[in-house]
Amino acid sequence: MEANALTALSDAMAQAVVTAGASTVRVEARRGGAASGIVIEPGFLLTANHVVERNEDVRIGLPDGSQAQAIVAGRDPGSDLCLLRLDQETTFPADQALGEAQVGQIVLALGRPGSEGIQASLGVVGAVGGPLHSGRGMLERFIRTDAIPYPGFSGGPLVDGDGRILGINTSGFAPGASLAIPAGYAWQIAQSLRQHGRIRRGYLGIRSQAVELPPDVETRLGRRQVTGLLLVGVERGQPAEQAGLMVGDILVGMNGRPVTDHEALLEILAVDLAGKTLPAELLRGGKLVRQDVRIGERRNA
Repeated sequence: MEANALTALSDAMAQAVVTAGASTVRVEARRGGAASGIVIEPGFLLTANHVVERNEDVRIGLPDGSQAQAIVAGRDPGSDLCLLRLDQETTFPADQALGEAQVGQIVLALGRPGSEGIQASLGVVGAVGGPLHSGRGMLERFIRTDAIPYPGFSGGPLVDGDGRILGINTSGFAPGASLAIPAGYAWQIAQSLRQHGRIRRGYLGIRSQAVELPPDVETRLGRRQVTGLLLVGVERGQPAEQAGLMVGDILVGMNGRPVTDHEALLEILAVDLAGKTLPAELLRGGKLVRQDVRIGERRNA
């Protein structure tokens, strides 16, 4: 007898759990219960930073029931991500496929908080956006779902019906809310953590406020943009001053992306741009000026 649509959906979701669960581990690194993690490549796994209270002697429960040890390779409180390095050779499936979440998509939040095996929570993507401000800092990008964030799910993957990784679950920004850090962004963070042990977020050394742009600016920019950032302060000796930016300039673009407000600028400077030279678009005295800026490093990220 041909399976009905509900059975087919159920079977697909169960297989998605099997696929992603093969790389989902238990992370024991805090008081008050284990959390979860996802192996992103042989020897390295990602988890939520707020569940890792020590840098060494982190116990990892593997999908086959065995255990391993890990140490912290890098942390980023700003995105609530922590990269762990396993201290032994461990065989895992091929690298997980990544996907991009879409509003309305049916998803599964996975976790392995106990020894009884993989666990899952079904939900729908309610929003994809950012930045998100909280007491822990600012999350540049996030996915919000209505999946139940069971205890110990932080650090585990959010997956689609094919088992592709859409994000890393976290309750670190809003306890009780079901949020995830988008996978592409999380993997980018992980690579920076592996190289530097931290995230080198960009810094200009400016104070600014959003202002409306004259209507004719859109024609000169070649895009629709109604606001930019008026520079009301430029710190002495910092990257903006060194590049020749001045109080009264209106920053409208950087690195080929529009700068419409302060949050848009922070998103552009979010990951591993310190030390790089980026092109900036400015309005100065009504004229469009392009200026290269060597980006500094934000030390309090």
